[in-house]
Amino acid sequence: MEAVTIVIALALIEYSVFGMLVGKARGTYGVAAPAVSGDPTFERYHRVQQNTLEMLVLLIPGMLMFGYYVSTDVSAGLGLIFVVGRFLYFRGYVVEPKSRTLGFVLSFLPAQILVIGGLIGAVITLL
Repeated sequence: MEAVTIVIALALIEYSVFGMLVGKARGTYGVAAPAVSGDPTFERYHRVQQNTLEMLVLLIPGMLMFGYYVSTDVSAGLGLIFVVGRFLYFRGYVVEPKSRTLGFVLSFLPAQILVIGGLIGAVITLL
């Protein structure tokens, strides 16, 4: 499970970096806390951070379930795809929101596979 733990840590570090970039964007675009709207570019930074948080709710338990019941290596690999996908999502969304699709798919699909695969693995083990 070490590989799974390492990838989860990478995903959390990536999320932390996104949070710092939102803070920096607040200053750059003059959006004082607690406001979360104003400048469109700031709003895109903020939306990436929020969407990543929403996806982590699926990723982390999904990786743990899949790693425990199915395969730690595949779980870690899918988690790495998620991390890369989130980076592409960030880069695409901040520059041009319409270009976020590849990053979204590369993070959404692995998270779904991990959750569904973990569920199936648990049910098979139970039976």
